[in-house]
Amino acid sequence: MHSGGELLVLGALFLIAFILGRAGKLIGLPSIPIYMLVGFLASPHTPWFPLDLPSHYVELVAILGLILLLFNLGLEFDQEEFFGNFGRLMLSGGVYVAVNLGVGLVFGFMLGWGTREALIVAGMTATSSSAIVTKLLIELRRLANPEAPMILGITVIEDIVIAVYLAIVSVILSGQTEPWPVVLQLTVAFLFLVVMFALARWGGRVISRLTRTRDDELFTILFFALAMGFAGLGQFLGITDAIGAFLIGVVLGASRHHARIEQFAVPLRDVFAAFFFVNFGLSLDYTTFGEVLVPVAIAIGITIVLNAGAGQLVALLNRLGPQGGINTAGILVNRGEFALILATLSVDAGLDARITPFAGLYVLVMAIIGPVLATNSERIGSVLLGTARKQRRMRERMEAAQRERELRGEAAGEEAGGEPEEGLEGEPDRATLERLVEQAMQQSDEPVRRERDPEY
Repeated sequence: MHSGGELLVLGALFLIAFILGRAGKLIGLPSIPIYMLVGFLASPHTPWFPLDLPSHYVELVAILGLILLLFNLGLEFDQEEFFGNFGRLMLSGGVYVAVNLGVGLVFGFMLGWGTREALIVAGMTATSSSAIVTKLLIELRRLANPEAPMILGITVIEDIVIAVYLAIVSVILSGQTEPWPVVLQLTVAFLFLVVMFALARWGGRVISRLTRTRDDELFTILFFALAMGFAGLGQFLGITDAIGAFLIGVVLGASRHHARIEQFAVPLRDVFAAFFFVNFGLSLDYTTFGEVLVPVAIAIGITIVLNAGAGQLVALLNRLGPQGGINTAGILVNRGEFALILATLSVDAGLDARITPFAGLYVLVMAIIGPVLATNSERIGSVLLGTARKQRRMRERMEAAQRERELRGEAAGEEAGGEPEEGLEGEPDRATLERLVEQAMQQSDEPVRRERDPEY
């Protein structure tokens, strides 16, 4: 088997991905649209690019990337946050997901592509990208912000929704028409979910003992085998390999080896996930973008508007104020890997061919708009809430008060028959002090300007 040429092309493509990734990072772009763009350039549907890579060369590695993406998503599931603040998280996350999912489902039916297609479109537009959200919170240095715990809590709720949603979607996409087989398959799916979450909640010690080994190589092979094995089990049970990988990630994340698994799993995820996104880009055909331009534009508008409203609503529920709502919306508006996962499932199920270009173009645009909105959310809040104008008025009042104090000091010095005393010149009278205190109280709700990452 001679594969030197294909390996050269693959190496060149990932070198291009590195260069574009470095350039994208300077303006705050995540890696997902970069990898998709590289795959799109190497697609056989893009004849004007010199490098061409048939998709079957990366399909199997892309499947491993999908499995490791969901495995790491489960690994990062924060049980203590979920069970410790269950009521608040369910209210905030439930409101956010319900608003986006409900409107997304209506939009999906309005497209007229079919019932199953509407369900897929609703899932694509309803949930944020956990990877992009977490990365932006870290890189923008906003983990200390008052809205950060709520944002992370909403992503936890979205993880639960993704698990249940994938279980339901996999049954619907299976093509079963008889009611009892569908009920049986759904029952099996939900029992699997309940058993795995119960094991994660109460079986952490047992899992820790069973997976204990000091050998790093054997340890890596063990968790990789579990991820692949449970992905296959999920496929066997009819609830997709993705949900099987997610659930074993949740279970292993509850063990004492969570940090150690993450140390080895994250680099593997990054490499194999890059193949998944490149492979999705290879399937994109720019000639099909024309027929989904209007639906994608409407979906983007709906996503931004809904997130703005939902962000204010959950901020109100958590007493975070309007600026906290704008910051929340700017972070959670990001869409990414879950939309592509649903698009991959729809292709396997033989759904409308327009789903793939819709998902590709939607994620490409949102993965660019989202980080830009997140980076500038405080500036947007300053403009919308008028805080910049208030700050300017405050400075003008302070300068006027300073000039008034100086004039009072000069007048006092002249009345005394000489120069004003050194200690009295800058000292305001009682009326001036009261006015300054009142002005300061009026401005006490000004948002604090937070330090940002220099790369943004």
